[in-house]
Amino acid sequence: MEEPRVVSGTGSPSNGGPAPLAQEQDGVVLNWGGKRTEVNRIVLPFQRIEVVNESRATREAEKGTFLRDFKPDVSADSQEWRNKLIWGDNKYVLGSLLEHFAGKVDLMYIDPPFATGQDFSFHLRVGNNQWLKEPSLIEEKAYRDTWGYGISSYLSMMYERLVLARQLLSERGVIYVHCDPRVNSYLRVILEEIFGSQNFLNEITWQRSTAHNMRTKGYVRSTETILFFAKGDQYTFNEQYTPYTEAQLGRYKKDDDGRLYKAENLTFSTANPSRQFEWRGTRPPPNRSWGASLEQLERWWKEGQILKKRDGSPRMDGLKIFLDDTKGGNPLSTLWDDIARIGNTSGERLDYPTQKPEALLNRIIDVSSNKNDLVMDFFAGSGTTLSCAENLGRRWIGCDLSRWAIQIARKRLLDHAGCRPFEVLNLGKYERQFWQGVTFGGTRGEATVLHQYLKFVLDLYKAEPMVGLVHLHGQRAGRMVHVGAADAPVTLAEIREALDECRKIKQSKLDILGWEWEMGLHDVIEAESKRTGTSLRLLQIPREAMDKRAVDAGDVHFYELAYLEIETETKGREARLKLKNFVIPSPELIPNEVRKKIRRWSDYIDYWAVDFEFNDDTFHNQWQDYRTRAKRDLGLTSDWHDYKKTGRYKVLVKVFDIFGNDTTQLLEAKV
Repeated sequence: MEEPRVVSGTGSPSNGGPAPLAQEQDGVVLNWGGKRTEVNRIVLPFQRIEVVNESRATREAEKGTFLRDFKPDVSADSQEWRNKLIWGDNKYVLGSLLEHFAGKVDLMYIDPPFATGQDFSFHLRVGNNQWLKEPSLIEEKAYRDTWGYGISSYLSMMYERLVLARQLLSERGVIYVHCDPRVNSYLRVILEEIFGSQNFLNEITWQRSTAHNMRTKGYVRSTETILFFAKGDQYTFNEQYTPYTEAQLGRYKKDDDGRLYKAENLTFSTANPSRQFEWRGTRPPPNRSWGASLEQLERWWKEGQILKKRDGSPRMDGLKIFLDDTKGGNPLSTLWDDIARIGNTSGERLDYPTQKPEALLNRIIDVSSNKNDLVMDFFAGSGTTLSCAENLGRRWIGCDLSRWAIQIARKRLLDHAGCRPFEVLNLGKYERQFWQGVTFGGTRGEATVLHQYLKFVLDLYKAEPMVGLVHLHGQRAGRMVHVGAADAPVTLAEIREALDECRKIKQSKLDILGWEWEMGLHDVIEAESKRTGTSLRLLQIPREAMDKRAVDAGDVHFYELAYLEIETETKGREARLKLKNFVIPSPELIPNEVRKKIRRWSDYIDYWAVDFEFNDDTFHNQWQDYRTRAKRDLGLTSDWHDYKKTGRYKVLVKVFDIFGNDTTQLLEAKV
């Protein structure tokens, strides 16, 4: 691949296409092999899959609306606003957000991957033990896309996302890009090309109090860079101050009134004839001048702010600066050496290797946004930006590709007392629709697309296709195979049709492959198996199936849905749930080092939540319990839920295992 190189130019791309920037400008641009400045914006609808901490009153008001269809709520004053946690590829997410959020985001902070080998690996706790979680296949794919061709593929990935990010920023918006010495020079040039060199504000150096012991040609690396750009010249900047040092405070003395002051020079080292006049018997030396006008000097004199010599004339080094008149510290500079990295015993540590300290994000949010402004992080990781924005009263949108990162961020936000409602979104079936059309579409008809899709999934599952049947698509090792649609959940009716067709051709074994599943299937599968005398298995089609590289490498694995056993207990108009068992039926997908650490079935569970009044709409998280680094025990019994009226209610339970996969089960409570 061609090495990146800086060339003079106007920002126009080397391939002749138009650059999607705010304006053409003279300067330098960075060229590299494969650079494309025309960014294809792909707009896909969002699916709302969960609402967290919503009040019962708000839910009652929305009853009858189907909330899985995303409803934008962009007004800062809107009572309907919910903060947003989005799982998915940030390129698709950014493009899709533009429809409703272009020009709405006031502050962005991103901490993109550094190619350290830790981008998607981190330590998980299994029971009371620890395990190094390796990247999932989809995370490995993201790493390959980012670094597969070295720095060139990284720059292409960042360029696309920064172009879209600029379009989301408001006219007073700013972006902070966190990077290290390996990429900061490249990103600086790219940002100047996209935002304009005149909108470069600062290059901040964050000096951690302790180094990572990473040596590069002799020196220990102890700093990282944060590039600070604005969209325009009307950006928000709230001046911040760092406390005075002990040495600086030592310069202050008490005057006769007990006020602390220090003495500053009344002159400055420039020979300005208009400021070299004699005042009250004193004239500056030939190489210096008064630092203020005659009128200002007289004002200070009358206010007693100038120290005097014994003869009563003013001291040139005698301007009294009172400590209580200052901001209590030094204006914040671009060297941030007062924020330590997260220590091993820190209370905020989450064992997420790229986690940044909250003090760092608190400072950025305080400086560059105001209450109720919209803050965004599209490399959200462990959720530090979102957590700090929540704590500081800002609205927020966070996005990450890692399912586990979304899980960590969800738990972290729930740890905030009084956490405002937020929703979990993804692109779900719409992303699969797009993938299906691109992969199998083109000029071919709908029937051909479906045929190619079915053949593709059967090949992945190593099944032979079958013809002449309606609901059975293939066969593998004596088991019939049905493939669910790419853009819809597998339904009970669909399973029954496949089972009935099995019975007609006298087959007694059936595998159902699906991307998503109708709520409550787990309860009826066993009954359906008995009804038809069929051995029935439900297997998940993994998202990695949409990654050509994972497919070519044979890294796509189907796995059976987990089994969940729950007991419902009622008294009067109250109900609660007890987890009785949780089984992951594909043990070959569980690493040996994890199995060795498991002491009981509940060790596989990281988090579980209950919607006590599920109404075939979005899952509303009304109660939850989860493990944290400090709290390793998991409660297996929910709190009592009080229903307003007697009757029968649907109860939906969602369980997340230690790998980040979720399992749902639909129950009934009669109160």
